[in-house]
This record gives sequence, structure tokens and C-alpha cells, in this order.
Amino acid sequence: MRNAPVSIDQISITRVCNMGAARLVATFALIFVYLNGSQAAKPHIVFIVADDLGWNDVGFRNPQVQTPHLDKLAKTGVILNSSYVQPVCSPSRNCFMSGYFPYHTGLQDGVISPTSPGFVPIKFTFLPQKLKGLGYSTHAVGKWHLGFCNLKYTPVYRGFDTYVGYYMGGEDYYKHTKTFDNYSGYDLRFNTSAYTEPKGKYSTRVFAERAVDIIKSHDKDTPLYLYLPFQAVHEPLQVPPEYENLYKHIQNEERRTYCGMISALDEAVANITNALEETGLIDNLLLVFTTDNGGPYWHASNNLPLRGAKATLWEGGTKGAGFIYSKTLLKKTGYLNTGMMHAVDWYPTFVELAGGENTDPNMDGVSQYDMLINGGPSKRKEFVYNIYDKSKSAAIRYGDLKLMRGSPGSHNDWNPLPQSGERSDVLFQEKKDKFPPYMLYNITSDPTEHFDLSAKYPELVAMMKERLENWEKTRVPAYQPPMDPKSNPALYGGNWSPGWC
Repeated sequence: MRNAPVSIDQISITRVCNMGAARLVATFALIFVYLNGSQAAKPHIVFIVADDLGWNDVGFRNPQVQTPHLDKLAKTGVILNSSYVQPVCSPSRNCFMSGYFPYHTGLQDGVISPTSPGFVPIKFTFLPQKLKGLGYSTHAVGKWHLGFCNLKYTPVYRGFDTYVGYYMGGEDYYKHTKTFDNYSGYDLRFNTSAYTEPKGKYSTRVFAERAVDIIKSHDKDTPLYLYLPFQAVHEPLQVPPEYENLYKHIQNEERRTYCGMISALDEAVANITNALEETGLIDNLLLVFTTDNGGPYWHASNNLPLRGAKATLWEGGTKGAGFIYSKTLLKKTGYLNTGMMHAVDWYPTFVELAGGENTDPNMDGVSQYDMLINGGPSKRKEFVYNIYDKSKSAAIRYGDLKLMRGSPGSHNDWNPLPQSGERSDVLFQEKKDKFPPYMLYNITSDPTEHFDLSAKYPELVAMMKERLENWEKTRVPAYQPPMDPKSNPALYGGNWSPGWC
């Protein structure tokens, strides 16, 4: 364990008894400073999550996208080239918070809808709860999407000291409203109360300003955990004109708006890092940036050269754009890290960084502290992309090999960007492709998944099938309860609110 506090037993009681009064006071003062210093020495952690960001939608990978601030952080930090997430929102957030694969928590079959009383079971200790036990001040700003039918499933009841954000998966960026199942309501909270002050204000700015307020008012002698899951760049495609105008050369309106949303997010991250610089918090801090899933190219995102998109088991849906940055903590910087990592690994990694220990032997995540901080090898050789309950589709990774069973999803191509006048949601409609029962890919030599090796190497398929069956033995049933009319915002003053489960 790092930063373990000094034990009083380490000071000779005999020596203390023989000291004069002045020296005695001075000695205990030094002990006090040491104890408090060990707490303050714990690194601050800022964990930024973009929503629906495509693999090729960052400037450090695609110079046509204007993200100068993200590019600078990525290039002076460590770009993560094999960091995996889930195909859609709620399951990935489940991984960040619990350290468990969704097929172990009941969230494997999709997102939590606004009218369904879904949640991550309380038996799972969330990351901020663990960090609070290690002395951290914990704050969440942005999208939750892990259940809100009861207060006990909401952020301030699952480990966060404060929360500003919205409970559901997506909404209007200015009105902060959502219509679903013919119900319509307002969804923005300050802790547990409806937060109406930002009505009409773009959510990327609302969340960045809240993050800056937290940073500037934070006591830097207390370690900070700031979880910042932005709404951007999830649909609906909305952005202030000054950001869209950065891309006048793009003829397609949807793509132009989408890129503007990315640049607005980039500016928000710049404002946050400036605040970290001004307060000195950045001098002992790890900043993580990741997407929650691949981009939906039917909403103008770009995953090329990867195959597939959000909601699929292809690399385009599950390989997340991301990086880490620190001024002081990283032993090696300025390189592309190809070590295998999964979203469940952030939990134990942050715990080790905070000087704690993961005491849950069943957790799927493994600490990647050595890989990320020291530039060492990955501790992971395999992971589960997902094991669906209803469809029985699944995908696993073992070394270079990826096995997929059943359909990977409904968007299975290497889709280019829409041209001028083309509607991407029409151009890239869902279609049911036919696939063999099992497909096998070598992701190291074929990262774009062009060559199915299943017919050529049946013995490898058999080996991978056995591994999948072993993983599957611990699957729990998907928990996707039906729509509940008690969720109607009209029952709660027009707000999407807890209190109906």
C-alpha cells in the first residue's frame, strides 16, 4: 500500500520520555505534519468521460477534428490504443463504478431506459465509496445513467459528496428535457434537487463551469476525485454556432454540428485544466480521458478504420478513444500504449493510486497501475467484450484472438462519413446481416476485422469456445424490468425523479 501513515510505534517511547518539553512538542508536531502530508500526497484524480465519441473523432488521430487542448494532453501524456469499453452507455458506466463486467451485474443487455426501474445492485460498492474510505473528497458532474427510480441508486447515495448532472441517457442540451414513452420532463439535478438555474444554457458549459467551481473551492490538502461524464457528444446534435462555424468547410450539416460539439468539449477540458493549473492541483494529479463506447456513425461520428459502431461487438463499438495525463506521476510519457486494458480496470487502478487495496476477490477489474504509471506491461491477457442474455451473442478476447458468437450487432461495416445532403441516420440504417455461428479474428494483425479465421483454424475456435463457456458459467440474468407508469414526470412536478421503486 502506498503512502501508508507512519506508526506511532516507530518512535521510541524511551526517547520521547527523555525529551524536554519543547522537543516533545516539536516531535509530535512533526508527526502531525507527516500524517497530514501522507494524506495530501495522495494524487488527485480527474476522470473525464466523453459520450459516443468515435475512434477517429479526436485531433491526435484525425487532424480534421479541432481538439488542440485534448491533443496537447494526449501527446504529452500517454495515448491508450487498446483500452476497451462496452458497446453502449450504462454498461460502460457500470464498469467504471463497480469494476465488474455487466454480465455479472445484470446490465449486459443494454441501457437503463427512463421509465424502467433498472439499476446496479446496492451490493456492489461503487468506486467513490471506496475512495471516500481512503480520504478522498468525491464529486460527480454530468451524466449518470445508472438508475434513478429510488434515491439510493443516485450519485450522492452511492459515494459522491456532491452531484450536478442528469440521471438519464440523453436529452436536449439547452432545455435539459427528455421525452420518452410519451412522457416528458426536466432532468437536471444539484445533489437530489431539481436544478433549474441552467435552463437555456448549453450543458457542456454548465458541466465545465461546475467542475471549475469544485476545483477552485477545493482544499488541496485533501485528495480529490472528480468524475466528469459529459453529455457531449451524444445526440441530439446541438452546439452553439461559434463551434459549428469552425467547420464551415464540412458540407454535411450533421457532421459539421457533431464536430462543433467535439470542439466545445475540447474547450471545456481546457477550462478545467486551466483551473487545475491555477490552483496547483495539477502538480499531483492523474487526468484520464475516455469515451464510454464507440461512435454511432448514423449520428455522423467516425470510427474509421475500425469496423462497426456503438451498440456492436466490433472494435468500432468497443475500442475506446482515450489517454492519460500527469505533470508528475508518469514515469514514461509521449508514446502510444498498446497494452490491453478494459473499463473495469479503472476501479482497482484508481484504488492502488490512492494508496488502497482491492479486497474484492471476485472483481473483474485488475489494477493497471504499473502499465499506466510506470510504462510496464499490461496485467491483462483476456477480457469479455460482452455476453448478452437474450440474444446469446457474445465476444471475448484472449491474447491476439477475438471470438464472436452470433450477431455482433446491426451496424457491421466500415462506414465512410456522409456526404453533403445525405442524412446519416437514413444512409446507415440498421440491417440484419447474416453471420456464421462463430467468427475468429486476430486483432493484432487485423485490427480492422477484415479476415474471419474461423474456417481456417477450427482448433483455435474450439479453444476460444471453451474459454467463452468458462466465462459464461458466472453470467447472471439480465435485469431489464418493463416500463413503469409511476415513472411519469407529471407525478413529480414535471421532473424525471426518484421515488417509484
